[in-house]
Amino acid sequence: MTPNLLILAGTTEATQLANAAADRNLSGVVSFAGRVERPRRQPLPQRIGGFGGVAGLVEYIRSAGITHVIDATHPFAAQMSRNAVAACAAARVPLLALTRAPWEPSPGDQWHPVPDIAGAVTALDRPAARVMLAVGRMHLAAFAPNPQHFYLLRLVDPPSVPPPFPDHHVLVSRGPFTQADDRALILEHGIDLVVSKNAGGTGAYAKIVAARELGLPVIMIDRPALPDRQVAHNVQDVLDWIAHPVTDPFTGTDRGV
Repeated sequence: MTPNLLILAGTTEATQLANAAADRNLSGVVSFAGRVERPRRQPLPQRIGGFGGVAGLVEYIRSAGITHVIDATHPFAAQMSRNAVAACAAARVPLLALTRAPWEPSPGDQWHPVPDIAGAVTALDRPAARVMLAVGRMHLAAFAPNPQHFYLLRLVDPPSVPPPFPDHHVLVSRGPFTQADDRALILEHGIDLVVSKNAGGTGAYAKIVAARELGLPVIMIDRPALPDRQVAHNVQDVLDWIAHPVTDPFTGTDRGV
């Protein structure tokens, strides 16, 4: 069976995989949820928008003749990842998650782990501080209950509505970021603490290193729990998975690729 990939995208790793697949003349589609206004141009055909839940994703997989689904979404895109697990099981198509290993604390880090966005909001129920809030524009409204802080917001796209904070600064910029630049940014704005999702990878890690060097605390938001699934941490492992016959996890028989 000739591979026909569905790459659920939104990360640098997804773009790397799409480039590698195109270099090998593999066919497929790169799908974006549409949360970023200007997604990176892809070497494979791309689509933007949701599928309509699990049922819609199953229908798309079948109608498009998808043979392999690679979930290369952001580690916090939990609903899409859950839908992918359920849809691939229903469509009897193999799924592999291409995801970054989570960050682990290093000597000198002052992490304060919280389980989710709500936990980070609770952690900011404290006297006024200058906060680098690195959670993405989709979650800004959740932090409105703590208007006492100054918030430094670094976003991929300009916010469609004004952030719900009396005192804030918006910086529109797309990573990867350097350690030197993030250190300078933190110093320029007099940041006291950093709020970050545990995204993993290197593109957003600079602020964590800068906080460590400057002795700043980091409220670190844990990743959401996801169903069991097969996971790879690099593009080559995904290519190997595509290139070799895969044992059908639903029947125990080989699926030739």
